[in-house]
Amino acid sequence: MRSTHATRLLSGAATVALTLLAAPALAQTDTSQTTAQDTAQRSQPDTGIVDTDAPTGDDIIVVGTAGGGTRRQDAAFAVTTLSDDAIERAAPNSTADLLRTVPGVMAESSGGQNGANIFVRGYPSGGDAQFVTFQLGGVPIFPPSTLSFLENSQLIRLDETVQRVEAVRGGTGSLFSNGQPGLTVNVVPRTGGSELHGLAKFSYTDYDEARGDAWVSGPLGENTGFMIGGFYAQGNGIRDPGFRAEKGGQVTANIHHDFEGRGSVEVYARYLNDRGQWLLPIPVIQDGRKISAYPGFDAGTGTLLGPETRLTRNVQGNTVNLENGRGADVINTGITFDYEVADGLRVRERMSYLGGRADTVGLVPDGPPTAASAIATALGGAGSTVASLSYVNGGGAVASGADTQVMRAGIWSVQKKITSFVADTALEWKAGGNKLTGGFYYADYTTRDQWALGNQVLLTAEPRARLLNLTLNGGRTATQNGFTSGDGFLVDAYYKGSDLAFYAVDELQITSQLRVDGGLRYQKHIVDGNLRTPAATQVNLDGNPNTLYDNAVNVFGDRRALDPFREGRWSWTAGANYDFTSQVGVFARYSRGHSFPQFDNLREGLTIVAKVDTYEGGLKVSMPWLNLYATVFHNKFDGLATTQLINNVALSQVGGAKATGVELEGAIRPFAGFSLAAAGTFLDGTYQDFFTGGGAIDNTGNRVQRQPRWMWRVTPSYELPVGSLRPSLFATLQYTGDRFSDPENQQLRPRFYQLDAGVSVEVAERIRLQVTGNNLTDEIGLTEGNPRIIGSQGTGPVLARPILGRSLRFSAALSF
Repeated sequence: MRSTHATRLLSGAATVALTLLAAPALAQTDTSQTTAQDTAQRSQPDTGIVDTDAPTGDDIIVVGTAGGGTRRQDAAFAVTTLSDDAIERAAPNSTADLLRTVPGVMAESSGGQNGANIFVRGYPSGGDAQFVTFQLGGVPIFPPSTLSFLENSQLIRLDETVQRVEAVRGGTGSLFSNGQPGLTVNVVPRTGGSELHGLAKFSYTDYDEARGDAWVSGPLGENTGFMIGGFYAQGNGIRDPGFRAEKGGQVTANIHHDFEGRGSVEVYARYLNDRGQWLLPIPVIQDGRKISAYPGFDAGTGTLLGPETRLTRNVQGNTVNLENGRGADVINTGITFDYEVADGLRVRERMSYLGGRADTVGLVPDGPPTAASAIATALGGAGSTVASLSYVNGGGAVASGADTQVMRAGIWSVQKKITSFVADTALEWKAGGNKLTGGFYYADYTTRDQWALGNQVLLTAEPRARLLNLTLNGGRTATQNGFTSGDGFLVDAYYKGSDLAFYAVDELQITSQLRVDGGLRYQKHIVDGNLRTPAATQVNLDGNPNTLYDNAVNVFGDRRALDPFREGRWSWTAGANYDFTSQVGVFARYSRGHSFPQFDNLREGLTIVAKVDTYEGGLKVSMPWLNLYATVFHNKFDGLATTQLINNVALSQVGGAKATGVELEGAIRPFAGFSLAAAGTFLDGTYQDFFTGGGAIDNTGNRVQRQPRWMWRVTPSYELPVGSLRPSLFATLQYTGDRFSDPENQQLRPRFYQLDAGVSVEVAERIRLQVTGNNLTDEIGLTEGNPRIIGSQGTGPVLARPILGRSLRFSAALSF
């Protein structure tokens, strides 16, 4: 239950924010607030004051380069930068949610703090974030961008220790780091300078989440500085299950030393221990494009998970605690070294280690609400009827009996113990207008997986659902403490992967206006492992045919070695950048990249190496009052191989796609204190020779799932002088177009708008208050449908995962 006082307080703040929408201000997620003088600014305090007249073409970006960085205006690829202030005003609900600000990216953060689905430029993917890599300080956090039940954003949180975020799409990404051809996101932390600075911040929401952030940085000696900070938060979440579903924090520390103009060295460590409810599809009502809430079930705040399902003991006798949710308990340490050993000759080393756990437990619905009588037939066969239907935990018989609307949902448990080591060594030689870089990349990573899927329970079709027991005619028992089945899909596996790559890139300044570059990379991908999966036959645990719940339980088969994988591929790119003036330029690029099969693909015998060819070109305008970045791209994608779990059976999906699109982003600052930022994407992406189930379904010509043709966001902000105060008013209006949740294009997800807004004001020297509102209109915007079926769900009650409902956050920060 929510605090009445807090709700009153924050509702009043929301009224203020909504009133401000009448002013010409809709948001400040200006993607170009980072300045070129990165080293000079790292010791400066974050006052929260926005210089909306600041030029932005001089932003120094590191991602997508050989390591030395380049001006955004000079980059011959599509890149977005976000400052710490832009991140705060975007008010993301999770790390992945921030990527909504990046053109060409469809980020679904409706799964909560963890478990995001992120899609890039029409690259075909069934979920997770197969073509997205997150880096910390230029080093991949975990080299495989996606494993089943684990994508990179699960392993890092955004907090006040982050100085900026950079994101490159396509371009040179296939050359550097782990060779990601899709999207590479670099999270750049603060570092210490010559003066002591810091910040303490407390925030509270109308759904009773409390969070504290803090950081401090300063000198340790001449040319040496430190930074340490992090956050801690806890609450029940917007979708409140009636217990503490969100809890944890993160600590980051680093020591940075400058070699008096010759280079620098930095050592860092980051510890993350955070978990939250894994938000899954809930029942809603769909009638074509019209979406409404299922009776009694708030689409923005409802969840099936509740006190009765939090702690259960399944038919195999195993206890699962859903309070553990989805999250990570990992430590990440590393070092970055950059030094000019001789005039024009530099050596760079970036190295990191990550180890810990990334577990997932969740209540996974099987289908929309249906009558108990239909469940009786499904469990007992034709002619089966409801003999009795009762509550497991008190309350006796269910009054409506066979007509009661019920649901089935699986209690899934996935445990992952992961490690990774990454080393990236590069040598750069610069002479005149030529810069040549060669490097070697090595990554070694492991995961120990233990899965237990299935384990379905019978539930009331309501928020915080109650467990039900069902008996059928003929004296048959369909449930045990609510469980209608035992283990379904099982995995017990150990995987080990290695990537070895060398790369070389040459950048040549032909004239003062024309710069060309080209590079290549060879990568060898090596995977070994051993595993157990379900045996060929199921077992009846108690030998009694009348106890239906344990008559067909999967058990492990024999352990086998994974077929070793040893393959390599060449990737390459060539690009050119031409500056008409120092403020206006164009670029063009071709690149070929690859995505190698990871552990889950190889477990199912899918050994295809994905290949993507990208053609792109763009216009860049960077002036004190205007920034504009426009990119046109065309992708051709071959060799996608993925699986979809249907009735506890892994179904293969293999093929390719092509996509053509336009990405726009920019900001205009017509007068002091006001800015209008905007971003938009048009995408025409379709499957090509794409088949499901070994060729049973041909999806050629269908639109790539879960990626709309149109996305855009408009983000104005305005600093309004009020006496001695200068409150900053901001908001964001975002549009997401029609999508299909499935490759067959049978599950329509209609277009929707989302409105966020807020106000920030410095009430005293170094003291700043801010109120932000998310989804202020309480829009029911659907992301995914039911990924555990093939084809349409029909009309009426369906399963879908809506965006989070309306919420408010109040924060107070003190900087020094």
